[in-house]
Amino acid sequence: MKIISTNIAKSRTIIWNGKQETTGIYKAPTEAPIFLGKNDVKGDEVTDRRYHGGEFKACYMYPADQYPYWKALYPQLQWQWGMFGENLTVEGLDETRLFIGDIYKVGGALVQITQPREPCYKLGIRFGNQLIIKQFIDHGYSGTYIRVLKAGYVSIGDVFNLVEQAEHRLSIFDFNRLLFAKNKDRNHIELAQHLDALPQKKRDKLKAYLK
Repeated sequence: MKIISTNIAKSRTIIWNGKQETTGIYKAPTEAPIFLGKNDVKGDEVTDRRYHGGEFKACYMYPADQYPYWKALYPQLQWQWGMFGENLTVEGLDETRLFIGDIYKVGGALVQITQPREPCYKLGIRFGNQLIIKQFIDHGYSGTYIRVLKAGYVSIGDVFNLVEQAEHRLSIFDFNRLLFAKNKDRNHIELAQHLDALPQKKRDKLKAYLK
């Protein structure tokens, strides 16, 4: 996996359902290295910390390899890296081979794979179509959030080197399917209970399906 774009945003005011809101989803590429902090990316404005930023969502990564799929669906948009609100656009990121809890060294940072992105209406606003929420979920390639174990700068061209594999193997792709499946895979739920790279609240919510 290799970083091909680093992206940050200033907050932007939008109108949603007649109300004024702010969002940081309008990311734009920056040529400069960016600093991955323990709770967010330096210089990237996080407007709603209930759902963004923090230990388990310090930085969001999305695969460059998925861009052609979306460009074909939304050819009318003015495309650039960062369209999905990702801080890092990564070449070679494959959610089927990316496992929760795995630890990577990239640039000056040490990061851990945590959880898939669960899209909200702000992605629909960015794309000018709320249909993308269902499309994004159905497609299954969600990108991933990371936990920053050691803060540091990362740059375009930096490569992810696997440092440590999680003992329990649950891919971002499979976990994303689990979150949205009507009939949830009990084995995957049980696996998730052993993953401290997932927030306890999320593990507890899934555990309720085992009863």
